[in-house]
Amino acid sequence: MTQTIDKILIANRGEIAVRIMRTCREMGIGTVAVYSEVDRKAAHVMMADEAVCIGPAEAALSYLNMEAIIQAARATGCGAVHPGYGFLAENADFSEQCEAHGLIFIGPSAEVIRLLGDKIAARKRLSEEGLPIIPGTLGGENTLKELEAATLSMGYPVVVKAAAGGGGKGMRTVARPAELEAALASAAGEAKAAFGNGKVYIEKYLVAPRHIEVQILADTHGTVIHLIERECSAQRRHQKIVEECPSPVVDKAMREKMGAAAVKAAKAVGYTNAGTFEFLVDAEMNFYFLEVNTRLQVEHPVTELVTGVDLVREQIRIAAGAPLALSQDEIIPRGHAVECRIYAEDPANGFMPSPGTLETLVEPSGPGVRVDSGVYEGWTVPMEYDPILSKIITFGSDRKAATQRMIQALKQTVITGIASPVPFLIELLESETFEKGEVTTDTIDQELSDWKPTLPLTEALLAYVAHDLFGQKAPSMAGPTEQPSPWTQLGAFRI
Repeated sequence: MTQTIDKILIANRGEIAVRIMRTCREMGIGTVAVYSEVDRKAAHVMMADEAVCIGPAEAALSYLNMEAIIQAARATGCGAVHPGYGFLAENADFSEQCEAHGLIFIGPSAEVIRLLGDKIAARKRLSEEGLPIIPGTLGGENTLKELEAATLSMGYPVVVKAAAGGGGKGMRTVARPAELEAALASAAGEAKAAFGNGKVYIEKYLVAPRHIEVQILADTHGTVIHLIERECSAQRRHQKIVEECPSPVVDKAMREKMGAAAVKAAKAVGYTNAGTFEFLVDAEMNFYFLEVNTRLQVEHPVTELVTGVDLVREQIRIAAGAPLALSQDEIIPRGHAVECRIYAEDPANGFMPSPGTLETLVEPSGPGVRVDSGVYEGWTVPMEYDPILSKIITFGSDRKAATQRMIQALKQTVITGIASPVPFLIELLESETFEKGEVTTDTIDQELSDWKPTLPLTEALLAYVAHDLFGQKAPSMAGPTEQPSPWTQLGAFRI
């Protein structure tokens, strides 16, 4: 039976909250934003139909405060809650509490979130369904001595990973036995702070793998489909920074095999709503199950552009009880899409966060360019949360066209007042490794670990500087015989 959803509370902030609100408006659904005191003037607060303050800046007292969020939903007459990604998106207790208070949770059931949210339990359960898994611990090893013995048996290097959550948090690579104890403690502490769960496990480290994931949709009537794969190998500190759809190395046979494996596993555990099955792929193109993200992914726009499916709209429809409107045969990928995540961080300083005020913000536009943004010029980026500002997504007829469009979009982007990865991303996309589609999860650490800005200022920034400071057209950089221009005297810009 299909239910009517008239108003949704978005239990998140920033660009994902804004993105969800856009689809809600298209569907004629009212929106309620929640915000912490430091986010009082945030973009998602201004865009929502209604907004409720739920606590101070500390996430544990606001965006992770289940009671305050549920009270806000009930007080504003919401029928459903969309968790976005991060914060409470993969929290089974939050899903249960929403349902207990008569609110539709836009995501999988609490039972499924609990099973798949525990990476150890998920590995055990899905290996029973035939998914190949990377060698690692399965939860029976509790003492340091037992973990050391298990690690020696699988061989170094290994990865210590959080059993709950994702996004690279609670994750440490261990090259030798002497590093294991400290890595376990460090990963557990970070996981506890990020997800409220300090449980960790150990996996064999695959050297230079590719990170490829399969997007699925599953309704409450037993239908599950996949929307092909995304390539997410370009990572720093175990966190994705560039994604694309489809993968440059996945052929039709492999796509069907990976998709079928994800669909079979989803059906086996009774999965509903949107989800992502993540895999690591070795040099021989063998794929191994990594984890399931029981939520919308940051990189979902590339799938939307290539398949033409609005994933948020489908999430809402499924949560309301509607059957999937598309069959597997109707998912026909067209063209290619690339996404770059724009963070407030400094790639020349180990990608350290760079909170502060956005003094200038010029975002790209044009055919085949999409920007999912949660900030505006003059906004002060808080230090309390993940520093993502926006995502730039480009679409083209093929991978080369989409990449070239992205490079030009990045060159149109101006960010001053804080550091951003824009110049780093340009160099990465112009690199021979990216052009050949050979990026692995190790590429940035191996080839760009000591990166420093080498590109000239972007055309967009030159135009801004010339117009704002000198009241003239930006000088050309075409030839060595031109006279020195005023912008050369301005010093280094943080762009």
